[in-house]
Amino acid sequence: MRRTALLASAALLAGLLPWAATARAADESPPTTVDRFEGEVPFAKQPAEGLFTWGGDTDDPPALRLADRADAPEGAKVLTGTYDISGYGGFTHDYAATAPAHDWSAHRGIRLWWDGRNNGRKITVEIKDGGAHGEASELWTTSFTDDFTGWKQVELPFTDFAYRTDYQPVGGIDHVLGLKEMWGYSITLPPGAKGDFALDGVELYGTADPALRASVTTDAPVRPVKEGGTAKVKVSVATTGEAPLADPVTVTYTTAGGTATSGTDYTPVSGTLTFPAGTASGATRTIEVPTRRDRAAEPAETIPLKLTVTGAKAPAESPQVVIDAHGLPYLNTKLPVRKRVADLLGRLSLAEKAGQMTQAERGAVGQGADITSYALGSLLSGGGSTPTPNTAEAWARMIDAFQLRAQATRFQIPLVYGVDAVHGHNNLTGATILPHNIGIGASRDPQLAYETGAVTASEVRATGVPWDFAPCLCVSRDERWGRSYESYGEDPALVESMETVIQGLQGRANGKDLSRNDKVLASAKHFAADGGTAYGSSTTGSYTIDQGVTTVTREQLEDIHLAPYQEAVDRGVGTVMPSYSSLDITGDGKGVVKMHARGDMINGVLKDRMGFDGFVISDYNAVDQLPGDLPTRVRTAVNAGVDMMMVPSSYKEFSTALIDEAKAGRITRKRIDDAVSRILTEKFKLGLFEHPYADTTHAAAIGSPEHREVARRAAAESQVLLKNTGGLLPLKKSQKVYVAGSNADDIGNQTGGWTVTWQGSSGNIVPGTTILQGLRKAGGQVTYSKDASAPTGGHDVGVVVVGETPYAEGVGDVGNNGHDLTLSAADQAAVDKVCAAMKCAVLVVSGRPQLVGDRLDEIDALVASWLPGTEGDGVADVLYGKRPFTGQLPVSWPKSEAQLPINVGDTAYDPQFPYGWGLTTLAEPPQSGMSTLRALAAGAARAERHGDDRTGRALVTRARLLVQQKAAGHLTQAVSKPFADADHLLLTGRYGKAVEKLAEAYRAA
Repeated sequence: MRRTALLASAALLAGLLPWAATARAADESPPTTVDRFEGEVPFAKQPAEGLFTWGGDTDDPPALRLADRADAPEGAKVLTGTYDISGYGGFTHDYAATAPAHDWSAHRGIRLWWDGRNNGRKITVEIKDGGAHGEASELWTTSFTDDFTGWKQVELPFTDFAYRTDYQPVGGIDHVLGLKEMWGYSITLPPGAKGDFALDGVELYGTADPALRASVTTDAPVRPVKEGGTAKVKVSVATTGEAPLADPVTVTYTTAGGTATSGTDYTPVSGTLTFPAGTASGATRTIEVPTRRDRAAEPAETIPLKLTVTGAKAPAESPQVVIDAHGLPYLNTKLPVRKRVADLLGRLSLAEKAGQMTQAERGAVGQGADITSYALGSLLSGGGSTPTPNTAEAWARMIDAFQLRAQATRFQIPLVYGVDAVHGHNNLTGATILPHNIGIGASRDPQLAYETGAVTASEVRATGVPWDFAPCLCVSRDERWGRSYESYGEDPALVESMETVIQGLQGRANGKDLSRNDKVLASAKHFAADGGTAYGSSTTGSYTIDQGVTTVTREQLEDIHLAPYQEAVDRGVGTVMPSYSSLDITGDGKGVVKMHARGDMINGVLKDRMGFDGFVISDYNAVDQLPGDLPTRVRTAVNAGVDMMMVPSSYKEFSTALIDEAKAGRITRKRIDDAVSRILTEKFKLGLFEHPYADTTHAAAIGSPEHREVARRAAAESQVLLKNTGGLLPLKKSQKVYVAGSNADDIGNQTGGWTVTWQGSSGNIVPGTTILQGLRKAGGQVTYSKDASAPTGGHDVGVVVVGETPYAEGVGDVGNNGHDLTLSAADQAAVDKVCAAMKCAVLVVSGRPQLVGDRLDEIDALVASWLPGTEGDGVADVLYGKRPFTGQLPVSWPKSEAQLPINVGDTAYDPQFPYGWGLTTLAEPPQSGMSTLRALAAGAARAERHGDDRTGRALVTRARLLVQQKAAGHLTQAVSKPFADADHLLLTGRYGKAVEKLAEAYRAA
């Protein structure tokens, strides 16, 4: 009775509510219930049928329950829930993976009752078509807007559903919505603000639309053609299940509208294409549009081709022919870049300039029509934002399709596409995944840093991506920070020494190599002092230190956090990204100010004083963290010196606000011209105007043995031998080795965050070699028991591989999501059991030091393995002596969390292991004492005076080995402080003073 009354009420509202239910026609199929929410479908996960929640982060899934409601449109209960989503989240009803799929093909669409909140927020509905089950099907999506109050039946015709381009769990089955094998639906709830919802009565309605049985597509939405050429547009028909057409399909076409002039710029065409009944699915016809040549230099001109389809679903959009821009100075490759930039800049409208300053996320632009509409200058893939399938070929196709959209703009300015390739092309499955920066810093090898940059650049550019948001030049001063592993170390001198990576990425400092098909634009980040944020100062969600406040004196800022950026500018880095964090410079009177708002730092220090001539790109949605309304935030960031704004899904709002602020004079045209000039300069240097599409020449080298060999060597050089009692390492192949621990055979843990997805994940997520596999390949006699439950008897030595699971950014802050610096209970138990039974080596696979002091006495050998990447063979190489241990600590290894922050140069400095510590298996250290050190000091001073860096470094290294031999096992504050200071002096070229400090440490040992 309740449902009948409500339906009657809904009918009365039909004229007022556009999506209200209407009476069913006599010839329509009766509705088929999908969900009544009376408890007939449980909360469960596959393979059982059920409702389950999901989200991008641990707090993103909504909370669901079945609630009694007197006003329930269907039955007595409704599905209700609450949500507070920062990334993405929602719920799914999946049919059982073990049951047959459902056939929805007899119906027009799916409808549901929604309890409106009138908040204007978009609710996305997704259906699951074909494939093995609901989590391996094609996803088709549409949405409705919650712009009403109270219950309303929302009808969603199947013709409104579009194939998802931002994510597919499979590589695509046939890209046709078949409806004969359906696996359920899902609801994606809106992010950004807390909310609640109620849903009831999901059902299939109406009689099938004949247009669903066939669809018409074109080969591309944009067809560029040189002036005087003939554009050829291919039109194809496809059917459900690839059956021949049951009924004829006609496509009437005509050229009309656009910026090109009919009869002058092109010959108008019109006609009808017919696909008779019986035509095979996939059949293609071609429409030709001839263009005409004249002598005028012109921007690009468009010729829309209007298509009217009968008997099938029409294309989502009609294609347009574009006559290429020609004859204009900015297209002349013989002119200097500055003149090309000046010419193009002078032609752009304010809206086009705003577009160049805007960067959107690939998932937000869908098929890319807004690239043309908003003249967007850039797109990005955030962490885990990939095409489906996630292959090099799919990346290239995706980016080429986006670049094609840019060709429909007046001046055909190509997009510059960016990714966070922070340790290899880490978004791409199958790429070479290198050690994270902390491991590269441990190698102390600038040439290796260069080579890792070169490998990354080659693999990134081969997928059509010309821009890498790397390297991170943060100087990490507190290991509780979830981004510690993105830093090369705690000493600015070490970070500066690793900036050879910029040349690996970009090539020569003058930018002459940027157009090569194996180089990319680099981005120094995060300017400045992101590594100095105080614990507990974060204002972002549950973060404790990331995106917090760095409080420093002007001298500390200059010496620690700014120094690496001058080096980057001198090396010609093309872009710089400000930090999310805030800066509070003691005594400057400004107080705590977000870096994106600090014009004194971005305009004043970076651009004016340091001479940076590239462009500044904001961090992801960073403008939203500034105070005030959107126009105020935009004005603040742009006037502070941010040239391009990373506004993943709010690109329309940003562009509109920027234009309005400029028109009002609150952002000057001079400032906008400066920003756009900087952006265009880098695009010209990259050669994008001549070659906007992917050059896949080097695609075969992605994940190649040659690239993996670099990663293997990097993994080996990154290993730091902290303790080696009795020379336990290297292992001997004759030994029987017992391997245990959570990270011995987990490549996901081994590669860490920023691997395939933003946060990374445990498990077999990428091709490569785990440490266990590397040990076995090295030829050792290995027994493996993850939890050390297998019998330990009969083994000569144990190798226990412990450490962290993946995380990224503030999600990994200590004190957030359960993260700390101690080993898990399972890892502690494995160490205790193995090390009690035999001599043992413990490897710590982590993004930062772990507190192991309470177990140090029972451990014979301790290795800081960091996050070595996909090549576990490199770890095995040093364990078995194929390569020597040569790594040194890039950060101080604390005794307790209470010591943090602890860094080289501190007045009170007493770590477990000092900065720069690292035993070696390369050679025996000198046997004599102070007399040898005095001689080494004199030689090092001479080398310093003569500028002989190679000799100076070698002499300091000999002295360091001598000190380590004496001090190993009984490090004290009197030893650690001068030892760490010596390593800093070495990196700054003061070799004589470095040996003097080492002599001080030697005397105290």
